[in-house]
Amino acid sequence: MNAKDTAARFSTELHRVIVGQEETIRLAFMALALGGHILIEGVPGTAKTLLARSVARLVGGSFKRIQFTPDLMPSDIVGTSIFELATSSFRMRLGPVFANVVLADEVNRAPAKTQAALLEAMEERQVTLEGEPHALPDPFLVLATQNPVEYEGTYPLPEAELDRFLFKAVVRYPETTEERAILRLHDKGRPLDELARLQEMENGVLGSARDEIEKVTVEDSVVDYIVRIVEETRRSADLLLGASPRAGVHLLRASKAAAAMDGRDFVTPDDVKAFVPPTLRHRVILKAEAEIEGVDADAALRRILARLDVPR
Repeated sequence: MNAKDTAARFSTELHRVIVGQEETIRLAFMALALGGHILIEGVPGTAKTLLARSVARLVGGSFKRIQFTPDLMPSDIVGTSIFELATSSFRMRLGPVFANVVLADEVNRAPAKTQAALLEAMEERQVTLEGEPHALPDPFLVLATQNPVEYEGTYPLPEAELDRFLFKAVVRYPETTEERAILRLHDKGRPLDELARLQEMENGVLGSARDEIEKVTVEDSVVDYIVRIVEETRRSADLLLGASPRAGVHLLRASKAAAAMDGRDFVTPDDVKAFVPPTLRHRVILKAEAEIEGVDADAALRRILARLDVPR
């Protein structure tokens, strides 16, 4: 099964329990294939937990949910050693981060030290306990959520930590037709009951998709286009902070994944343009004047794309 068919099957299965959220579902598959992670911003009740549980079911893996709170400690995430009186020895208790899909709920409610423990695990794909490294499972996907309201008592993620997320998905309220479909879905039973009937992806299909993405070619003109986009964010009159070099790398990888998911072995400028918002929106900081004008990160990025020549 090629990457295009695998992505289509992934989307079809998720839509048995998730209504709408096309972008978030597409980004979830891309993050799995690329070994990245997603920051999801959305109001409560928009099926973020259901999405994470469904993804874990599809990959045939384990799921853990961590509710981030101000008193959460790093050991509550990565684990710790426990002394057992019966054996007079220490035993390692691995934390909930050792799962295939981890939902870090309201990640901005925990202090910086606890956030850093999760982000280090995301970056290194391993945890060091008592001097011993412990590899995290494969696949390993973190879906971190933050609420766009109720900022009191939160610890906003620093820019350097936000940069570790491959994508930022924005989950908005459903459209009228989608909300009607959600109600009908609940009228027939709980969507969670449908989870057990989701068809797991066959062993090896995710690895095959990864290999296919790696083989996608990128012309020099498209690479230059990505470079110009990233550089322009650093010169934009709307932005106080532009995108990092890592942002350019992630945009390149996202574009290759988009091409493979469309059944192509080459990247087009349209692939790049389509994934500028989810890849860069969390890596830039708006100037105060732009915010006063009502400009958000997506609008600032659209302005940048509008004034750049697209390679032919």
